[in-house]
Amino acid sequence: MTDDWRELHATAVVADTHNDLLCAVVARRPDEWGSYFRQVWLPQLRLGGVDIQVLPVFVDDVFRPEGALRQTLRMIECAPRVAAENPRDAALCVTGAEIDNALSSGRIALVLALESAPGIGEDVELFRTLQALGVRIASFAHFGRTALADGSAEDATGGRLTSKGVAALELLEELGVLVDVSHLGVAGVGHVLEIANRPVIATHSSARALRDHHRNLTDEQIKGIGATGGLVCVNFFAPFLAESNATLDVLVDHIEHVVSLIGVDSVGLGPDFIKEVYAETKPAWCEAAGARVLGSPVRYLDGLEGPAGLPLVTELMVGRGWDPDGVRAVLGGNVLRLFRASFGTEQS
Repeated sequence: MTDDWRELHATAVVADTHNDLLCAVVARRPDEWGSYFRQVWLPQLRLGGVDIQVLPVFVDDVFRPEGALRQTLRMIECAPRVAAENPRDAALCVTGAEIDNALSSGRIALVLALESAPGIGEDVELFRTLQALGVRIASFAHFGRTALADGSAEDATGGRLTSKGVAALELLEELGVLVDVSHLGVAGVGHVLEIANRPVIATHSSARALRDHHRNLTDEQIKGIGATGGLVCVNFFAPFLAESNATLDVLVDHIEHVVSLIGVDSVGLGPDFIKEVYAETKPAWCEAAGARVLGSPVRYLDGLEGPAGLPLVTELMVGRGWDPDGVRAVLGGNVLRLFRASFGTEQS
């Protein structure tokens, strides 16, 4: 059994749809971006067997609002430089064909995503510019309110998408950019599912039925995302998995719950690895501030603090009797299929 799960993980396409590592990379001088990625993150990604890595562009509060667009552009500039300075190991990809080419050559396919898009403000047309710069996934809010929608920590407002948010969704679908509902408030998720005409993704969300937290999705929302042909990629962050004592088993419980609702072909992994990013970029008091927003202490799963631990998920799924094809689908096969279909084969 040990050999079986190791071989399965090694031969599967492994996709992580949310790792904030770009925040840590861009915090350094531009001439250090490539070397820092190579020395600190690349070994972890290789140990974890990561083949597709979504890179969220997340702009910290210190840059908002005036510096948000500038920081967004800095992070977008960072990603191709990381790839260019590590050409044997990584490639920034904007089409399904480019992802396939990266995988066939043994490189990690990097995909840019906007997390809450504070640099957009009300200027929805800027999504067209950012798509041209390589962005292929976008969300409308984080914990708080934006010009497009309310985040999950504002659920009490009952806020749906604003008129600008509706316009943004329509433009993103036109551009072939996946709309991400992770972090979106309950009413906002419902609004997206009402009007979306293309697959929707939750890049890093777990099941509210197992952990009643505003960052998690209800069974109804999960089913709605599956009905669009999209994916729910399960979050590994311990406070979102259990009120206390989150474990690897609890994580796989969340994965299996989502699978039970929408099928094994509609589920992926969105680990949300932030421990090292926090340690590298934020003073200690930020964890306390973050705990207030989360409503619980900041905690991490033992062994899954970073991408090197991803094979543990495969080991447990196999140990629970999962079919190998199902394991491959959840590890990354589903993400690869959705990205191929959504991003097309040629750069626009």
